[in-house]
Amino acid sequence: MFKSEFKNAYVNKTVFLLLFFVSSAALVSQNLQQSKVKDTTAILSFVDKIIIKANFDTQTDGYSLRSENDSDLRLIANNQYRLVLSLDYEFIGASIGFAPTFFSENNDNNVKGESTYQDYSFRFFLGNWTQELQYQRVEGFYVENTADFIPNWIEGEDLYIQFPDLKTIFWGGSTSYVLNPNFSLRNVVYNTEWQRKSAGSFIPTLRYGFTRFSGTLSNAKSYENSFDIGLAPEYYYTAVLHDNWFLSVYASPVFGIRFSKSGQSNTTKTENNTYYPLSLDGGIQLGYSSRKWIYGVNLKFETTWYNENSTTNIANDRLFAKLYFGYRFDPPKAVEKVFKRLN
Repeated sequence: MFKSEFKNAYVNKTVFLLLFFVSSAALVSQNLQQSKVKDTTAILSFVDKIIIKANFDTQTDGYSLRSENDSDLRLIANNQYRLVLSLDYEFIGASIGFAPTFFSENNDNNVKGESTYQDYSFRFFLGNWTQELQYQRVEGFYVENTADFIPNWIEGEDLYIQFPDLKTIFWGGSTSYVLNPNFSLRNVVYNTEWQRKSAGSFIPTLRYGFTRFSGTLSNAKSYENSFDIGLAPEYYYTAVLHDNWFLSVYASPVFGIRFSKSGQSNTTKTENNTYYPLSLDGGIQLGYSSRKWIYGVNLKFETTWYNENSTTNIANDRLFAKLYFGYRFDPPKAVEKVFKRLN
């Protein structure tokens, strides 16, 4: 069992997030006043087109267990590259994500063990509201810093410490509201609109989800079920650079609460806890948009940390790049008729 005392670091991060939240409050008032009148030329909508898109990213799930003596168990899934295919039309969209085997970096199973990844998401757009639903499953992890635990371990020759049955399953979603009608979240994230004039907006977002973390650790089958609720005062800004090009940045602290229940298979005893995780997300994106073609690249980071009482400090850190390509085209007449009836 790992023991930790990261109270000072945790407090410092808490203060940082609170200062970010307080300093942004003044900008919210300014943002609301600037967005009272909608500029009809600021955003060009393509909701009447079908948009298909492919995302290639380097996102990898990782968890860190840190102890008071500075030992750090870094668990990483062996999926270096992921592919997400998406389709959007009118007020609805869907995506499917997986780790394709045609990337050689996803096939070093003989050293790091096999990992599987599945991701399904759906989204709905109602005016300034965006609703997302997601299911994700990741199974199979290895210890990235195996050399810290096995003397004379040689990278590239020796096997990593592996946890093949360790898995996470997530069901969740988010509800967002764009305060500024002259800012297009759909231009940045879903590419179903085209931002023609520079603008920014605060986007209050409620995140929620259920996660099951299970597997064999320390020769015992363990599990943890957790339900998370988080409030994220997101801020996005898109600068229209020239003609079809744009640059977007965003930042979002997340203040949450987690209700957790954990146990082991060899005992009926369970442990119930309540945590207060803190998160910080952010990113930058360079994109190209036209009436038919869309493509771009972005860099994102996501970090979450919390103290599991006085025993374990857990962090989930992600830093990844994404390259995307998409195409817009007219829907088949039959599909168009169906959605006209729904509208």
